[in-house]
Formats: sequence, C-alpha cells, structure tokens
Amino acid sequence: MTASINSLVAKVKPTAAVAALMAAVLAFPATSAFAAIHGESSAIVAAQPLDDASVSALEALDHAVEAVATRVTPAVVSISVTAEHKAEVEQQGIPEGALPPGFRQFFFGQQGQQQQKKQVEHGVGSGIVISPDGYIVTNAHVVDGATKISVTLHDRRVFPAKLIGVDKLNDLAVVRIDAKDLATVAWGDSTKLHPGQTVLAFGSPFGYFEFSVTRGIVSAVNRPNPYSDDNRKPGAFIQTDAAINPGNSGGPLVDARGELIGINTFIISGSGSFAGAGFAIPSQIVRASAEALIKDGVVHHGYVGLSMNDVTPENAGFFNLPDAAGAIVSQVMPDSPAAKAGVKSGDVLREVDGQKIANSSALQVVVSQIAPGRTVELGILRDGKPETIKVKVGEYSATTETASSDGDEQPGTGKLGLSLADLDDDARQQLNLPEKMKGVAVENVRPGSPADDAGLSSGDVILEVNRHAVEDAQSFASQLHAAPAGKNILLLVWSHGGSSYRVLHPASAAAPENK
Repeated sequence: MTASINSLVAKVKPTAAVAALMAAVLAFPATSAFAAIHGESSAIVAAQPLDDASVSALEALDHAVEAVATRVTPAVVSISVTAEHKAEVEQQGIPEGALPPGFRQFFFGQQGQQQQKKQVEHGVGSGIVISPDGYIVTNAHVVDGATKISVTLHDRRVFPAKLIGVDKLNDLAVVRIDAKDLATVAWGDSTKLHPGQTVLAFGSPFGYFEFSVTRGIVSAVNRPNPYSDDNRKPGAFIQTDAAINPGNSGGPLVDARGELIGINTFIISGSGSFAGAGFAIPSQIVRASAEALIKDGVVHHGYVGLSMNDVTPENAGFFNLPDAAGAIVSQVMPDSPAAKAGVKSGDVLREVDGQKIANSSALQVVVSQIAPGRTVELGILRDGKPETIKVKVGEYSATTETASSDGDEQPGTGKLGLSLADLDDDARQQLNLPEKMKGVAVENVRPGSPADDAGLSSGDVILEVNRHAVEDAQSFASQLHAAPAGKNILLLVWSHGGSSYRVLHPASAAAPENK
C-alpha cells in the first residue's frame, strides 16, 4: 500500500474499546444493543414489515405506471436535426436575454449547446407518432432551420423525415416518415386536467438517454405564455413536476390513461436542467394545429386586434363586475376587426359564441383557433351592463396584432412616488407615441413607492385614472383628488407599444403605525 492509503486505513482501524462495543452489539439483538447504548428500556419494539395491504397498494401503483409506459413508449421517437442558424437564441426571433432561465439550453440537446456559435448545428429533440402512417408531432423550435431531419423509432429503426408544416405561433410542427402500421397514442382532453393528476413525460433528455419516462403530477394549468418577444402567442400551458430536460422538447405528456394531453416544450430553471417546473402545450391546442398542418401544411390563426388584462378581485370593482372572471380590453388596435365592430377599451369580454371565458389567456386560445372570416358573438360587460357584439375575425400574421394578453402585471405626485410631465412634440417623438395619444408622461419613479410597486417606469404614459381620460398633468392631479381617500386607483398605462390596466395602492405609501 502507498503511504496515503496506509494512513487512511490506520485512521479507520477499530480501537480495543470500539472492538469491545462492536462485540457487544453483535451479541445482542439490535433493539437491545440500541437500548443499552442509550440507557433506554429494552421494551422498544422493532419496526414491523409493511402489511400486505400496503405492499399491494404500492405494487398496484407500479403496475399501473408500467402499463402506461409500456403502452406509450413504442409511439415515442427521437428526432435528430441538422440546422443552420445565425445564433441559437434567434431560432424564434427571440433576442438574447429575453428567455426565462433555462430556456436557452432547452432549444437543443448537448451537441447543439457545444456548437451554438457555429452556423451548422446538430440538435436532438423528441416527438410522438399520432397516426399509423407516419405523422409525428414535435416542437417548431426542434426543427427550425432544419436542412436534414431523421427519426429514430423505439425499435431502433431510423428514417429520414419530411417537414410537413410549422405553426410558429404555438411552437408546433409535424414531420412525416415513410412507414406504416406504427404505434400511436390516443388524444386526451387537456381541458379536463386538474392540479394533482398523475402524468408521465417521455423523451430523450440531453439527446443521449432515448425513450426515457418520468412521472409527476399536474402542478397547474392555464399558465400564461412566458415568451417575451411576442405577447400575442397563446399561453394555457400545463405545468408539471415530471422531470423534463434539454432534449425532451416535442415529447409527449400523457395522463393516467396513456392519452396525449400535452407536448413538452420548455423548462424554467436557473441551471438549464430540471428544477421541478416543466411546461407542455395542451392537447387542445396541439390537436387542432396538427390536424391543420396535415391537411393544409399551414395553420390559419384568427385575430381580432385586442390587448387584454385578466379580471382580478383587485380590479373587478372598477368595472362593476359581479365576479373576477373574464378579460379586460386594455387596447383596441386601429382598423382591427374589434375596432370595426365597436369594441372599446374597458369592455370586459366574458363569452365567445356562448363559451365562457375565464381569463385573457383562455380568450387568446379561443381566438387563435377561430377560422379567419368567421363571425363570432362576443358577450361583454360595458360599465357593468351586458352587451353582445358581432365581430368578423381576421387572420393573424407576424405583422398584424391579435388578441394578446399583457399578463398579470401587479402594477403609482408626492406620496405616490411619481414625477410627471405633459406630452409635447419632443416627448411624443422620443417615446414614439401615436400622434393623437393624450395623457401624461412618467419622468421618474421613486424606488419602493406605490408607483414602483404598480410596475410604472420612466417613459410610460398614463392615459386614464379610474376610467376617466387624462390629458395633462393637471387633469391627472384633478382625477387623483376626486378619488376616494385610501382607495385603490385604476390606471390605464401605455408602455412599450401597448396599454394595460394597473392597480395602484396609495395606502402603501404610508409607514405602518407602531402600536
């Protein structure tokens, strides 16, 4: 032995005292030795083995999961792509730094990460067979820029694949291989999912561990779209804690019946690997997109030309609403279908063709799936009074506006922490404001103030206070003075090219009293 190993061995040799203690332990049952060492009664009872009922319950769970995995795995595929890109993060027009933590590495497997500065990249993703004649669903970002696509089946056969079509709005794509009698999975109904349900995720994590399966639960449903490049993209994501890693993109998320309820698409992670927050596109969206791509090679998305906020318990009272459901119209795009139909800022959309709308994300999904040219009835509340407006839906394109959500910004002058200025020609030009826009510009926001808490920042323009239009700093002050003391204030704010409602809490400006 070397000196270092001899030294290590010496340190672990038992002394005479330790040897005696070990002999004592060996001479008595475990419970007696434990009691002797700790001076406790020998009446301690050893832990009993699990009863048959408990073992049977665990085995039944194992068998159920095994059955689902056995059923689904033959339909899972690994997708290898040779693609050309200027830069990895430009695959969907997303600027570097605009992606949530973990997003960047999720676009491609390990090979792609190592070669991200090269023009030609080799990426690995996953997919799921949805028809016996070779149609496969995956993510659009998996095949983006692809010059060559190959698919590996569960039985290790490898096929070249043809790109059928891409739906970039929903990050979905369909490819096809020349094969028949393939294993498939049945479509599930993602609209019936609830947090806590068991789900399984399949794919090829890191591009090396093909046909892996992980188990978890539905953590949440209807999660908003996290992309920062375009808030028009629908959300409604399924959140799960089933382990998803780079390379799982495009793989299936299935329920306890083995039915396809989602396509795994991204993770939120500080490290770029699994951190308990994976997200999948719900089958409600996937199926409609896939069927359109197979039929026409393209998906025609509807658009009406709105920006929206969710109704919340915090802002519902400002719109005379009976409950916190629906989507508040914060902006109507000029010459859009909604504008032509008479939809106004401040209207609250509650139904589309009789279908109840829970929030702005749900409305985005419904609008995006409406066929362009179709006329729909929007059930709205305007100042608390119900109305029905007919809108002829237009067609979404990258250069037009569609129903979009400004998210759940939690969005305040003195105590509010605001410094304001009237809009003049210089300010309009500097802020790139529409010619006819009226309001008051935010010059500075004091850190930690109610205005800061409300999400206001320099360059924003306040258009309304408590549903009343603002034309300059003086009218803004007048509206504030007219507001009930100590009550929340609703602001309509133009920011970064769009407007949204913010709730400001003036009471938070005062320090709590010591009692």
